[in-house]
Amino acid sequence: MREKIDYLHHRTTLGYYLIQPIYFLFGLLTKFIPDKNYIKLKFKWHMGYPLDLKNPETLNEKINWLKLYDRTSLHTMCSDKYKVREYVIEKIGNEYLVPLFFETFDPCEIKPENIPETPCIIKANHDSSGGIFVYDKSKVNWIEARKNLKKRLKQNYYWSSREWQYKNIEPRIIVEKLLQDKNGNIPFDYKVHCFNGKVRMISVDAGRGTEEHHRNWYSQDWIREPYKWSSHKGTKYTDPSDTDIEKPKTFDLMKKLSEKLAQPFCYARVDWYDVDGQLFFGEITFHHDGGYLPIKPEIWDKKLGQLLNIETVEKK
Repeated sequence: MREKIDYLHHRTTLGYYLIQPIYFLFGLLTKFIPDKNYIKLKFKWHMGYPLDLKNPETLNEKINWLKLYDRTSLHTMCSDKYKVREYVIEKIGNEYLVPLFFETFDPCEIKPENIPETPCIIKANHDSSGGIFVYDKSKVNWIEARKNLKKRLKQNYYWSSREWQYKNIEPRIIVEKLLQDKNGNIPFDYKVHCFNGKVRMISVDAGRGTEEHHRNWYSQDWIREPYKWSSHKGTKYTDPSDTDIEKPKTFDLMKKLSEKLAQPFCYARVDWYDVDGQLFFGEITFHHDGGYLPIKPEIWDKKLGQLLNIETVEKK
C-alpha cells in the first residue's frame, strides 16, 4: 500500500495534489505525538516492518535508535551549517572550509549589494534542504528569494524529522561560494559514513539536480559495494550507475579527516567535495536519509547494522 501511495504522490500530478494536503494535515497533527511514537509510526510506514528499539539489528533501526538516545550539544553544533565551521577549524583547520561571503538572521538583507559577483549559494543553516544557486545575481528574482528564505527561517526541521539536533539551532542565512570544477560543473558529493569513528563506506552522488543523479557505494578501499541505499526526489531515485567512478586523488586525506571529525560520534556521515584535487568540507549528518530508506538487498541492512556498536552510547 505504501509503495502505491508513494508512486501516486511522487509520480503523478493528480496524486500529488490529492495526497499532499493529507500529508500537510498529518504534519500539523504530529506535533502532539511523542518522539518515540512518531519515529515508530514513520519507520513502519517507510520500511514496512515495526521498529525494534529494545533490540535494534538493522542499520536503519540503529539510526533511529540513535535519534532518541544519542543527543548532545555537540550534535546540535555540528548540524548547524554555520556553527559547524568552528568545530571543523578546531579539529582539522580552516583550509577545508568553503569560503563564507555573508551571514544574516534577516532575509531582507539578502539583496544584490550584499551578494558577491562570483557564483554563490544562499541557504539556511538549520535544515536539510538545498539552497538558491546564484550564477548571475542580475538574473535573480530577489523578492521571491527573500520570500523563500523567510518561510524557511520559520520552519523547525525537528518537527518533521524528530532529529533532536535540529530543534535548538538558531535559524540564519548563509551565503557561500558555489563550488564548481574547471569546466563549471558542480563537483561530486562524497559522503563518508563512519561507524564508531572509523570509515565503513562511501557514497558518491554524481549529477545532482539532474535526471542523471546517481549514487554509487564504495568500501573504505574503494571497492564497489553489492547494495544500494537510494533516496528519491519526485520521480527520480538515486540508484547506482552502471559505470564506475574513479577514486579521487584526495581519497586517503578525505578518510583521515573524516575520522577526525567523526571521532566523538557513534555514527556520522561526513560530506566532502573534491574540486579539481582540492578538498572542501560539506556537512556532518547523523541520520542518513532519516533511517527511513531500505537498503537493498535487505540482508545488507542487517549486515551493516551488525558493524555499528551502539552500546558505546550513554542513553540521554
